[in-house]
Amino acid sequence: MTRADQREATRRALLAEGRRRFADDGYHHVVLAEVARAIGATKGAAYHHFGSKTGLFRAVVAELQSELGDRVAAAAAAREDRWEQLRAGCRAFLASGTDPAVRRVLLEDAPVVLGWEEWRAMDEASSARHLAEALTALMDAKVIAVQPIEPLTRLLSGAMNEAALWIARSGDPAALDQATAALDRLLEGLRT
Repeated sequence: MTRADQREATRRALLAEGRRRFADDGYHHVVLAEVARAIGATKGAAYHHFGSKTGLFRAVVAELQSELGDRVAAAAAAREDRWEQLRAGCRAFLASGTDPAVRRVLLEDAPVVLGWEEWRAMDEASSARHLAEALTALMDAKVIAVQPIEPLTRLLSGAMNEAALWIARSGDPAALDQATAALDRLLEGLRT
């Protein structure tokens, strides 16, 4: 194994351990030195790779955002009809509320730790971008009425973020089904 391979392995291990701890304990209860010690690395290695605990957290958020965006895109791509692609992608996003890491890291801690603007930019770069593309395609196909894309995307994205957080916090097994039904009614109102 080369030094570059070793460095990358250390980085990946720190990221995985950080993700586990941020999801289990929350940002404020994680100590960077303990994350490093848990994988057999030094605190200096953690600082080298991420600069700070916030840097590690930011990397975990980016990884989770990317994975969530991929899940949403894959759910949408599994359908042929554009309308069904939108519904499937939105449903996949809502289902993320059942994932404890998404709930704790992305929906609860990230807006507070990183600040609303940075968190929002990261959200837009992943899932909100896919949503805007899907809505634009539906407008082009005359499935939904032509309208300004940015406010519509932000309204739907915000509603889904809140619904995913509600699902995560509710502890009610029926919450996902209830939110999905409400989302379907909301989306149906967009159709021409």
